[in-house]
Amino acid sequence: MSWFMTADPGRFLAAAGEFLRADPAANTVMLTVTENLRVSAAAPAAGQPLYGWLRPAAALAGDWAGDPAAAPAGDRTGDPAGDSVGAAFMHTPDFPLMLSRVSGADAACLARDLAGAGHRVGAVNASQEAAEAFAAAWRERTRVSVAVYRRMRLFRLGELLPPRPGPEGTARLAAESDQDLLAGWFGAFAREAGDPPGGDQRAAVAERLGYGGITVWQVGGVPVSVAGRTRVVAGMVRVGPVYTPPELRGHGYAGAATAAVSHAALDHGVREVVLYTDLANPTSNALYQRLGYRPVEDRVVLSFTPARHALRFTRERTRGLRPAGRW
Repeated sequence: MSWFMTADPGRFLAAAGEFLRADPAANTVMLTVTENLRVSAAAPAAGQPLYGWLRPAAALAGDWAGDPAAAPAGDRTGDPAGDSVGAAFMHTPDFPLMLSRVSGADAACLARDLAGAGHRVGAVNASQEAAEAFAAAWRERTRVSVAVYRRMRLFRLGELLPPRPGPEGTARLAAESDQDLLAGWFGAFAREAGDPPGGDQRAAVAERLGYGGITVWQVGGVPVSVAGRTRVVAGMVRVGPVYTPPELRGHGYAGAATAAVSHAALDHGVREVVLYTDLANPTSNALYQRLGYRPVEDRVVLSFTPARHALRFTRERTRGLRPAGRW
């Protein structure tokens, strides 16, 4: 197998789009991020992602020509068409490298290729086997310390089961007049979730408002909780973020908002509604299952820290104690 890489989302989708769309739930992040780039035609605030796809070894035969930006991590350039893709990855600066389902051996090969090319990776998000193989190869080449940052579970909606009885209030699509409030809530969610700081939350809110991607739960006309969703890609949407300010938690608002955004997606013909939870947050995991979400797969985020600057992780951080939603 051979990894090919590019910074062009169009080239990535041309090569790996069919592979990703064959399992939109498992590949939800790569599909939605590239769709956002396709629609906006602008790099995310964190920087332009690097993409990659895996070709069978047979693809290495024959003449090679093409764009050096789409080169395998060896000494060849170009990517022959017509061969099936076996795996894919996406890496946005400051975020973990996201790996599709892939063998441990191919994940380790990717780590060695990226390290050899001088590419910086601060964390990897993958299945347990692939993440550990990538981390072992990365540590061997870069001498970093490795720690578990977060354990996550992907859920897919089966039959939607709205909370009965539901809390006081009603759902509505967020409006432009909500932008300041929502930007503050998105920022608070990112801080509590341990996501990279410094994102432009007003821009993120504005983008979602443009396609109806934020649902507000309100009581007496006052917003009390929010549930976002991605654009529809390959018949799939991903719910998130879900956030309720601390002083308003414990009333069921987040569950009602999640049910409302899930119901709206189904009403618009979406085939798959998915979301991620933090396995260290039993509240969110139990709530989503009560709403009808069923487990699909588990993933782990392993973080890399230069050994000379290694931090002392608390037990909670090492276990990945990060919120998937705030109630």
